[in-house]
Amino acid sequence: MKIKKVTFNNKKRCFEVFTQKQIFLYPYSRLTAKRHLSGGVLDAVVDKELGGEAFSYRLESGAEGTVHLDQVLEYNRDSDYLREMLLYKLTLKAQQLFKEREVSKREVIRRMGTTPTQLYRLLDQTFYHKTIDQMVKLLAALDCPIDVTFKKAA
Repeated sequence: MKIKKVTFNNKKRCFEVFTQKQIFLYPYSRLTAKRHLSGGVLDAVVDKELGGEAFSYRLESGAEGTVHLDQVLEYNRDSDYLREMLLYKLTLKAQQLFKEREVSKREVIRRMGTTPTQLYRLLDQTFYHKTIDQMVKLLAALDCPIDVTFKKAA
C-alpha cells in the first residue's frame, strides 16, 4: 500500500494520511519529534525516497521527522495489517522450529499432505497469500501446539 497524499491539521493535532484504501488519522502525540512540537506542523509531504510508503514532516521549531505507513496502520488497528503481522510472526516461528528440531522438510510435507512448492511458500515470510489455517497446519506438523490468548485493550 502507498500513501497518495498527506495533510496536517494543527487544530485537531493530527495528520490525515490518504491511501487507495481509505483515509487514516495519525495524531501528533505519536511523533518521535513531539518534544519540539510547541508550535505545530509547517509542512508534510509523501516521501518519494521511501517509495511512497512514508511521509516526512517539518515542525515550526525546525525539527523534522518521518512516519512510515506501518506506524499509521498499527495505530489505526487496520485488520489487513494485523493479519499480515500475525502471518509474519507465525512464519518466523515455523522457520525457527525447522532449525531447532532438525526435522526434514520431506517429513513435514508428508504430514501436511502438501507439495514442496507449497511448503516453501509457507516458509517465505514475504509471501502473504497464505492463510492462518495453513500456518496452523504447518506448526502442527512441526509438533508446535498453538494457544490463543486475548489481551485487554490499553
